[in-house]
Amino acid sequence: QVQLVESGGGLVQAGGSLRLSCAASGRTFSTYVVGWFRRAPGKEREFVAAISWSVGGTYYADSVKGRFTISRDNAKNTVYLQIHSLKPEDTAVYYCAGGTGSRWYDVNQYGSWGQGTQVTVSS
Repeated sequence: QVQLVESGGGLVQAGGSLRLSCAASGRTFSTYVVGWFRRAPGKEREFVAAISWSVGGTYYADSVKGRFTISRDNAKNTVYLQIHSLKPEDTAVYYCAGGTGSRWYDVNQYGSWGQGTQVTVSS
């Protein structure tokens, strides 16, 4: 089982930037994928971005392309989500998740979840 811990959330003004971190511990696999999801108040959890642990391939939701960048540091067992030009609609709890498979956008593919980190964007 993999344990995931997010950090880096906070309160930021619109137009600002944040970098979220997801630290992994426990057993990981070469085929592992780490994804970021978010849940805004009153909405369903939605896919944001994902990265392959081994080769670093990435995949983004259309709504965040160009503003969000996912990356990983294998030596630190950490995945990052860099967010630029934050908007009030980015306000949500951001979760990282780990799993295997090819449907990186699918919340049901992920078996390990962190506790989430709150991002609040003020206008």
